[in-house]
Parts: sequence; structure tokens; C-alpha cells
Amino acid sequence: MKCRAAVLHGQDQRWQIEELTVDPPKAGEVLVQWKVAGLCHSDEHFITGDMVPPAEMLEAAGMPPFFPIIGGHEGSGVVVEVGPGVTSVAPGDHVSASFIPSCGRCRYCSTGRQNLCDAGAGAMSGGMITDGTHRHFVGGGQPVKLMAKLGTFAEYTCVAEASVIKVEPDLPLDAVALVSCGVATGWGSATKRAEVRPGDTVVVVGIGGIGINAVQGAAAAGAKRVIAVDPVEFKREKAMELGATHTFASMEEAFPAVTELTWGQMADKVIMTPGVLYGDMMQLGTALAGKGGTIVVTAIAPISQTESSVNLFELAMWNKEIKGTIFGSLNPRHDIPALLGLYREGQLKLDELITKRYSLDEINEGYQAMRDGENIRGIIVY
Repeated sequence: MKCRAAVLHGQDQRWQIEELTVDPPKAGEVLVQWKVAGLCHSDEHFITGDMVPPAEMLEAAGMPPFFPIIGGHEGSGVVVEVGPGVTSVAPGDHVSASFIPSCGRCRYCSTGRQNLCDAGAGAMSGGMITDGTHRHFVGGGQPVKLMAKLGTFAEYTCVAEASVIKVEPDLPLDAVALVSCGVATGWGSATKRAEVRPGDTVVVVGIGGIGINAVQGAAAAGAKRVIAVDPVEFKREKAMELGATHTFASMEEAFPAVTELTWGQMADKVIMTPGVLYGDMMQLGTALAGKGGTIVVTAIAPISQTESSVNLFELAMWNKEIKGTIFGSLNPRHDIPALLGLYREGQLKLDELITKRYSLDEINEGYQAMRDGENIRGIIVY
């Protein structure tokens, strides 16, 4: 079939709306009509190059050029067709995207760590995770890859069964889309990876689509203080609406206030969710945590960055720990439906996260609004 998609052909370029040819699903695959796609910052990292492997690295690994790529990994849609062997979904089912596939059989899935599924290893490589061949073509037959093997910036894509999760049909698809990435990643960063406990003081650095949900998660976990840090006043105000107790424009501004609020003990948990995490930001990020404190690194850093400013003496002598996380260390097959259950019961705010809705043709306008700090989350509605 033919449809429209937002394609990126290189760094520092704009998304181009092009005609996409999609082949039918093969064994273990599903054709999805995407209904909603989130404008997540992760796709912006392709434009800036933060997530693009250097050409020499790709060449040494025998991999094809990184571009072109169809963006989008946060989304929701409806199953149109299934290939042989598919059992978890059927045509007409509503689904959430899962940018980390879950095969259910690898070492990580079978030990409750679906966010580390081995099937996610080729998320930015060429063909399908099922057999390595291509289903998507642009420009008269040129194969094109999909962001996280999903490509929700297209009206239709063929994806692996492992990359979609069935949801209840009465749930709004815009809410379902949000839970597929930003909400789960932020919520899990606080509740699972940071292990926020009642009475904790939590600092969240960066209040975008992920950070705002780390705020929600920390508040839901019973934190005594949830301190949101962001230079944009609109985002600080939104954080107060969704569970923050204090806000500051920078870590430099927050540091003396956290010292005073905690009588010098500092934060129990610090969650780093800025738009881009640079190594020098970790100096104050780790300093904001007190003895026995945990610093969770959720944000994307430039792929080639190898240095970070961390006081190793303080890390050891204060018994601190630094943890990375992907998907908030949650299990998508369990936690996406669980979070939607919280939303259904009014215990998780999702509708309030959507700042503006865009058409596919307005994708560049939506990303400019994100760069300008105007959106908590913009979404594409097909």
C-alpha cells in the first residue's frame, strides 16, 4: 500500500513529507494504521546528530548509512492486518507502540527486564527485526528504516508483533500514545529506577515530556518534596500542577534552596531528564544528592560523549549511586496497560500533558515549538 510519512534524510535537515510504499506483513509482523504520534525529543536527536553514529563507526561495523529514516516511536493505532503466527493482536485491535520490543524469550525478558529485550538491539539498524529484510520504501524503491522499528510518523507501517501491545478500545488513543514512551519513561525513572519512597526529597532536572512524568511518579510514590528544575517558566508552572512542591530555573539556583530545605542533607533522589544531557551537567546533578543518594540518568547524551564531571571521592565516601535507565526500567507489556489503568481511575494525568495537536504536515512546526520551550508534549493526530 501507499501512504504518507515524515522522512529525515540527514542531520540539520527538516522532516520531509513523502510517499511511502509499505509491503504486507510477513510471519510475526503486523500492519498498523497509526492514529496518534508523540513529538518526542528523541527523534530531534537525529536532526542534531546526538543519536547518529559516526559514519566511520557504521562503516567499520559493516552497516548501511544511517539515513534516510522515518521518525516516530511514541504512538498508538489500530491493527489492519497480521502475518502468519501472530497471536497477541488481531485486525481491529487498538495498540500502543512499544519502542522497546519484548520477545518474551530472551534472558532479559524472562527475568522481568523487558526494557532490555535483545530484540531491541537493532532499533536503529536497517530491516525488520523479524528477518532483516525491508517492508518500507521511498523515492521509487529506496529502502527506508524506521525509528525504533516503529515509524509512527507514517500513516501506516509494518512492525513486529513484539513492538505493539493491545489496549482496551475505549481508551483515548492520544492518551495511549503518551504512555508508550514519555509517560512510562518518566514515571518509571522515579518509581522504579530511583525507587522513590514516602518522605523522600526528589529533584527532577528538566521538565519536558519525560521530566514532567518523573514529577508525577515521585509525587505518587509519596515524596515529601518534589523539586522541579527548568529554565522555562511555563514548564515550571506545569510541574506545580502535576505534583511539584518547589521549582527553580537552574541547578545553580536550586542548590542553596535544597540545602536549606533539607537542613543540609540534600536530596534522596536526583533524576536527570534535560533535553540533552552533557557531561558537565553531572557535577551539580550529583552534588544535589546527599549521602546514600541516587542519581538516575534518563536523558539522552550525545552518542560520542565519553566524559562526565563526577566527584569520584564524594561518590564513594558518600555512598552515592548513579543509575542509567531506558523506558524507566519498566516492563512494557505489564506497565503500559497498568499506567492506562491509573489514568482510567484518575490517578495519572495524561490529557493535561498535551500542549498542542498537529497534522503530519505541521511536524516541523511542532518540533520548533518544542525547541522554543512552548510544548510539554505536542502530538500528531492523523
